Amino acid sequence: MMELYPPIEPYDQGMLDVGDGNLVYWETCGNPDGKAAVMVHGGPGQGCVPNMRRMFDPKRYRAVLFDQRGCGRSTPHAGDPDTDLRHNTTDRLVADMELLREHLGIDRWLLTGGSWGTTLALVYAERYPHRVSEIMLSAISTTRRSEIDWLYRGVRRFFPDEWEQFRQGAGTDRDGDVVGAYARLLGDPDPRVRYPAAKAWCTWEDVVLSLEQKTAPAVYNGQPGDDVLAFARLTAHYYAHAGWLEENAVIRDAGRLAGIPGVLIHGRLDLSCPVDTAWELANAWPGAKLLIDDHSGHRGSDIKRAWMLDTLDRFAGGRADVLAGR
Repeated sequence: MMELYPPIEPYDQGMLDVGDGNLVYWETCGNPDGKAAVMVHGGPGQGCVPNMRRMFDPKRYRAVLFDQRGCGRSTPHAGDPDTDLRHNTTDRLVADMELLREHLGIDRWLLTGGSWGTTLALVYAERYPHRVSEIMLSAISTTRRSEIDWLYRGVRRFFPDEWEQFRQGAGTDRDGDVVGAYARLLGDPDPRVRYPAAKAWCTWEDVVLSLEQKTAPAVYNGQPGDDVLAFARLTAHYYAHAGWLEENAVIRDAGRLAGIPGVLIHGRLDLSCPVDTAWELANAWPGAKLLIDDHSGHRGSDIKRAWMLDTLDRFAGGRADVLAGR
C-alpha cells in the first residue's frame, strides 16, 4: 500500500484580498522551486486540511492549498448568517484562483481536487487552459442539475425513510425544491432554524455515503460548529443555483482541455456521484484517462490513493504517460 508523504508545514501563507470584502487564505509547502500544483478542495465549503499537503512529494512539488471564499480560514465566514453570499459564486472562485496564481508568480500549475473541487478545477481549466500543465481529479462531479437532482432526490430510492426526514426538514412537499429550501434555512439569523437545517443536511450527506466500505461514523452529531454550518450553507447555496453553470457546460467545453494531460479517478460504487459523469467527461476530453476502482465509492481507497500518488509522481517527472485507463 502506498503511503502519503510525511506531515509537512507550510513555508509561506497569507490572506489574499480578492475583492467584495473577501480575504482568501492560502498556503504553500514543499519545494519553493518545485513543480507548481494547486489543491482544489471539495464541498463547496469544506476547506483544505493538513493531510492534503501529504499528497505531494515535498522535494519535487511546490504545493498550493487555499480555502475557497467563506470557509476554512477565509473571511468573512459563511458560518456567520450575517455573511452575504451574493458574491460567492463559481465565477468569483475561478477569478480568485487566477488572482492567487498571479499573486504567487506561477506561470502554469497542475490542478488536482475531488468532488465539487473537480467542477471548480475544470471550469478554471476550460477558461485558462494556457495556465494549466496537468490535471488529476477524483470523485468526478460537474454540478449539472441532473447530478444535483440525483444526489438530493434520486438517491431516495435507496433510503426512502431517511429522505423523507430530509424532505420534512426542508418543509417542502415531495415535489418541492428541497435544495433551495435548505439554502434559505441555512442563512436564517435564528439559530433555532439554521442549526437543525445544518444537521439535517449533513445527516443526509452521511446517509448517501453510508453503504461504502470503511465508512467512518457520522461527524455531524451534536450542535453544528461554524465549519459545518459553512459547509452546509455553501453547498446548498451553490447547488440551489447549479453552480451558476449552463447544464452540461463542463462536459460540453471539455474539448478546450485538449493537449492537457488528464487523469480522472473514480469509484464505481459512488452513489453521490455516479460513474457515468466521469465516463462522459473522459469521452469528451481528448486524451484523458479514466481509472475506475470497482470496489470503492465516493471516499478514498487504497487503490485510488495509489493511483493518485503514482500519477503525481509521473507528472512531477515530466511524464505524461499514466496508468492504463478504461
